[in-house]
Amino acid sequence: MNGKTERKAYIVDTTLRDGEQAAGIVFAPRERVHLAMRLAEAGIDEIEAGIPAMGEEEVKGIRSIVSLGLTSRISVWCRARENDFEMARRSGVAAIHFSVPASRLHMQTLEKNEAWVLDRIASCVEMASKDFDFISIGAQDASRAEISFVSKIALATKQAGAHRLRLADTVGVLNPFSTSELISSVVKAAPGLMVGFHGHNDLGMATANSLAAFMAGADSIDVTVNGLGERAGNAPLEELVLALKVSAGIGCGVDATRLLALSRRVGRMSGRLVHPNKPVVGGEIFSHESGIHVDGILSDARTYEPFDCRDIGRDGRKFVIGRHSGSSALLNILRNAGIDADHSVAVSLLPVIRAESQRLGRSLSDNEVIDAYLSLYKSEAKNHVEKGEL
Repeated sequence: MNGKTERKAYIVDTTLRDGEQAAGIVFAPRERVHLAMRLAEAGIDEIEAGIPAMGEEEVKGIRSIVSLGLTSRISVWCRARENDFEMARRSGVAAIHFSVPASRLHMQTLEKNEAWVLDRIASCVEMASKDFDFISIGAQDASRAEISFVSKIALATKQAGAHRLRLADTVGVLNPFSTSELISSVVKAAPGLMVGFHGHNDLGMATANSLAAFMAGADSIDVTVNGLGERAGNAPLEELVLALKVSAGIGCGVDATRLLALSRRVGRMSGRLVHPNKPVVGGEIFSHESGIHVDGILSDARTYEPFDCRDIGRDGRKFVIGRHSGSSALLNILRNAGIDADHSVAVSLLPVIRAESQRLGRSLSDNEVIDAYLSLYKSEAKNHVEKGEL
């Protein structure tokens, strides 16, 4: 683990905006309110609650979240258009984020140029400052833009009086090294400006890039619960929080013990259930079968676990009995069942357990392990039954 830093990462959760933009995802109004409440309770600094320009129902839903009076800042996403700003004003938020194209590709797609982008930043900030207390600007596709132009955007953002420039890796092509270079250049170009990072996970590097962004000088990081989002999704909230804490010794103020419940809730709401081996919140990441690993865990859990399962709100770990199991795991299950078995019993039982696991093509339940013991040690088992121990 690296030495701890005094800087605190500012976390922006955009599950209700970018997360819901994942194809086929729709959150019901009550689900949106409920999730906003849970995110605020977990300590999220800012919740991006939606896109007001989508229409009256979206505006109504955002107003419902604003009316909760949550501790988190509530912001919305807009295009650099006056009508979008008006819809945002009607939604009742005090914080607005609007996006401009940074790369030549995106400028070409929108039929704009660099001069338009820089001019639009100034005019939109002037417009937004009349109705909003916090103004954030997004450099869309900054990861494929020329760093020199992104630096100009940063300077224009600062000079216009906006509070934050958020750099978007729109199609997830950055790596931790190029992320650091981009962030460092922007921080140097506009010192004192709050810099944010919005990472997508198309190449599986969103968490690593987000961590690299913060360590290179970014102030805020965008996330979604379970990494929900378009295509391969965004940087996952739960992964970033633990990566900051465990890998870099960095705090962010998020209550990690709430992460598992948040993950499961969003999984149900979105219909996108979490893969069993997903980092941090996967159902099987605290399951152990290998004999060497179980021995280590029983001696000291830190041997094969990077953080305590209770840190994310999980009740405990699980020992799986199968073809790779060792005697320690068997003894643990037998003794938990009230069977006073010793090492020799486990050694004798292991071949039976492994053969049965191979035959079934899966691990065995605790009851199946006990049944195997009963079959192998009928006389000993009979004594246990007569004594009321089984």
